[in-house]
Amino acid sequence: MLDAVHTSIAGFTMPTEEQVGRATESFRMLSDPTRIKVLWALSQGESSVACLAELADVAPAVVSQHLAKLRLAGLVKGRREGTFVYYSPADQDVLRVLGQALFGTDAVDTDAVGTAAAPGTGS
Repeated sequence: MLDAVHTSIAGFTMPTEEQVGRATESFRMLSDPTRIKVLWALSQGESSVACLAELADVAPAVVSQHLAKLRLAGLVKGRREGTFVYYSPADQDVLRVLGQALFGTDAVDTDAVGTAAAPGTGS
């Protein structure tokens, strides 16, 4: 039997199956170009379906379907105001991962909603 190398590493841990499942679902949600555009737009501030549709260059119905999936995955949340729903990120961690994937490690500051900006954009 082979000796397990990891047993000699101080503090070595593995995620639980539940944690792996959540991470897998989050990454699956990030595997669609429209969802990436929507999440990036939301990283810069809350927005309505109509605005997100314009930014992502897709029909509002398409954005609504993607937002429903992102909501079920716990990546976005909605706030109703009259007949409109305004969406925002559910947490900043996924935005940090998204920014790193789009622009490289530590290229994006997402400590608060509305602060994310691509390097060199000034926004």
